[in-house]
Amino acid sequence: MLLRGFPLVPYLCQIFGNAGDETKGRQMPSHMASRSVNQVSWSSCIGTQLPQAVGAAMAARIKGDRTVIAAYLGDGASSEGDFHVAMNFAGVFKAPVVFICQNNHWAISVPTAKQTASESIAVKAVAYGFPGVKVDGNDAVAVYRAVKEALDRARSGGGPTLVECETYRIGAHSSSDDPTRYRDEQEVEQWKKRDPLELLRSRLQAWGLWTARQEDELRAQVLEEVNGAIAEAEKKPDPARESLFDDVYANQPWSLREQREELLASPPAARAKQSP
Repeated sequence: MLLRGFPLVPYLCQIFGNAGDETKGRQMPSHMASRSVNQVSWSSCIGTQLPQAVGAAMAARIKGDRTVIAAYLGDGASSEGDFHVAMNFAGVFKAPVVFICQNNHWAISVPTAKQTASESIAVKAVAYGFPGVKVDGNDAVAVYRAVKEALDRARSGGGPTLVECETYRIGAHSSSDDPTRYRDEQEVEQWKKRDPLELLRSRLQAWGLWTARQEDELRAQVLEEVNGAIAEAEKKPDPARESLFDDVYANQPWSLREQREELLASPPAARAKQSP
């Protein structure tokens, strides 16, 4: 979203779920979305976004739009029925969609080896009649090249592609996850040596495109920008309670109108008691 030009403050407001959030505080943190940059929120129900992405791609093609849809997933999502439904439909109808799988070896506590018996996730595309490509997910240049080729193919009418980016989840899946309970820390240490940021930095420096001074200047600039945006986002109030009734129906039914009016008529203290 940020690469596409979405402002940093409302982006952070989506994390806080406050009044500055375009989605009115209705999403979990890190489920950011905005129509302004054509990004649909992902779902905590794994894989459900994939058939939706194929549907959006088909809609674009029917309208004559050159848009290509990027559908992101993890290795765990490849075990879900939605994955196979989306892949099959996309393959049959040559939908302009690129499936991008971040295979980080661990879907919470389940390793990739227990997700599939296939030699890779990318090879699954063959069964559905379109290309599957596996790349080093820690190599930014390789990922860019593979995804660009897939996008160009889809935009020219060549149909979908599945790009598998092999990487590794160094940290915990979430704040409630303890990865030391299910994996060997030696494995983690080995993958730390393949840090994608370090790889890209050394490559740019070798090409004469980046220096330590430029990095220090950029870090200072970004730190100031982020801290300023956080301070501004933290000042935003909670979403208005009456916004609970927005965006549910195109024409609001009488029952919701009555509930909204009742909420607005009640004093603030009473509203606080009504909150969950």
